[in-house]
Amino acid sequence: VQLQASGGGLVQAGGSLRLSCVASGRISSIPAMGWFRQTPGSQRELVARITSGESTDYADSVKGRFTISRDNAKKTVYLQMDSLKPEDTAVYYCHAPITTSGFIIEYWGKGTQVTVSS
Repeated sequence: VQLQASGGGLVQAGGSLRLSCVASGRISSIPAMGWFRQTPGSQRELVARITSGESTDYADSVKGRFTISRDNAKKTVYLQMDSLKPEDTAVYYCHAPITTSGFIIEYWGKGTQVTVSS
């Protein structure tokens, strides 16, 4: 099982980016999928999370600007990031607890860099 994230890059403040993360491998179910971010010297923090029933949860700092969605058939989660600010600059990580071979295991994707210039 692996998570493959894509979509990071460099954007000016006020711009938009869309991150994608697809899960692949021997997967029975994915109860939730989400995005975390981390800056140097800081702990990884939750940005947004979505359950298989499409309940969502956002960090206060991104509410109203970011939108998380998922395509269960494609095992893919998206993060639409609008009105980006320099403080959104971070490495973004896809995360999901995945049921595989009868066990629930936490998986992380490789990070994707998002840089917002002022």
